[in-house]
Amino acid sequence: ILHKSSFFSSIGFTYFILACVPVFFGGIIEDVTKNVGVTHRLLFSIVSALLATWLLGGMIDRTDIGALDNLLILAPVALAFTVLGISGVSNSMNIIDGYNGLSGGYATIALSAMACVAFQINDHLVLTLSLSLMGGLLGFLYWNWPHGKIFMGDGGAYLLGFSLAELAIMLLYRNPTVSPWFTAIILAYPITETLFSMFRRKFISKTKTGQPDAAHLHQLVFFKILRGQQYTSAKKLTHANSRVAIFICLPALIISLLATQFWQSTAILMPITLATCVVYLLIYWKLWSMPD
Repeated sequence: ILHKSSFFSSIGFTYFILACVPVFFGGIIEDVTKNVGVTHRLLFSIVSALLATWLLGGMIDRTDIGALDNLLILAPVALAFTVLGISGVSNSMNIIDGYNGLSGGYATIALSAMACVAFQINDHLVLTLSLSLMGGLLGFLYWNWPHGKIFMGDGGAYLLGFSLAELAIMLLYRNPTVSPWFTAIILAYPITETLFSMFRRKFISKTKTGQPDAAHLHQLVFFKILRGQQYTSAKKLTHANSRVAIFICLPALIISLLATQFWQSTAILMPITLATCVVYLLIYWKLWSMPD
């Protein structure tokens, strides 16, 4: 583990940037060529995850679930779980990157929560990286939301997902007082979206789990609630597009504020996280059942 002093934090900053290169490279190639499949982008994210584990030393080694933690004692299991988690979150941020301000706004909220906890426990590296990413995102959001003048693309979305996952792991691994369910709850929405989408495609739609569709929660919010109105101009349609972020990010903000108050307590955060997933499913089913 890199020490928490400013000197080692500066080295950690460099290592973090190096680890980001493969996953960002894979996304950018897709943006330019439109010829990089999901599998290949996941491979790039796996390379970044392995590089980050080697350079920064962080792994998911505890979940506060007894049986699983007994398995995570084994380094190969912890490494596999870590790589799976990072690549999964990297892909999940790309999945929710569909409307103006949605992925950028959600990530800003998550980074704010991690920065708040990192400040309290004096973790300079996680704090500095979180604030740096927030600064870049706020600059991006100025142009992206609500008018959609620039977009994140796969390069930005995969980079952002990787960064969130790696920072969450670093915060957990470097600070034993942080509950693993703090990191789980601040990333609950994109993780739940991804896992449920895989389940829905496999068992309900009977399609490939990686097959793109227009049935994600944020898309249902747009088509079932916001798009139901009549729009006389592209400007009004863009305004409706941007309102999706408010529907998703406002609950995320409330949950993150709650998480920062109980970041040490698994007993509180675990049931809240599970309840959040249940509420997601109930809202999804309600929107899915609404007539077009």
